[in-house]
Amino acid sequence: MDLLDFDQAELYFDEPLAQDVARLLEAAADKYGSEEAESLLLRASLLAPQHLVVLVALYRYYFYQHRFEDALLVGECTLAVVGRRLEFPESWMYVREANLGAGVMRSMGLVRFYLMVLKATGYINLRLGYFETGQAMLEKLVELDSHDRIGGKALLEVLYQTMNESNIERGTRWTN
Repeated sequence: MDLLDFDQAELYFDEPLAQDVARLLEAAADKYGSEEAESLLLRASLLAPQHLVVLVALYRYYFYQHRFEDALLVGECTLAVVGRRLEFPESWMYVREANLGAGVMRSMGLVRFYLMVLKATGYINLRLGYFETGQAMLEKLVELDSHDRIGGKALLEVLYQTMNESNIERGTRWTN
């Protein structure tokens, strides 16, 4: 399966969005950098807590504000929302290739989105120092995305290199 085949894929931002929620997101974008932006995004989230556009907007806001704990919570919520839509196991740890195949029959775009969120959430875990969880998430991504269309291998290589350099300084060697 080619995760870069966008021809028939419906993407997360193609989902209809209620006008009042769209206005809140637009107002948050206009007021980005102010305290009011977060309030507007949270109001949108209350009105449409499982809408992927709202979740992405909230995640990006927290990420670019370097509020990684908040971004992590939104990422984990997004994995759960998309996983339920795709009828994946409750935890990303139990997702297998067969789940992806069944998910593709529902929505190739959502499968690709799920994997991108898995990558982003793995990365955030690493940024926060939760190395075991971040590594496990990226390894799961690479396992599921054998052609590396989402780009998890590069992040893992950087992680492995960093861990090896750290261990060499302490006189030990870490292997993957």
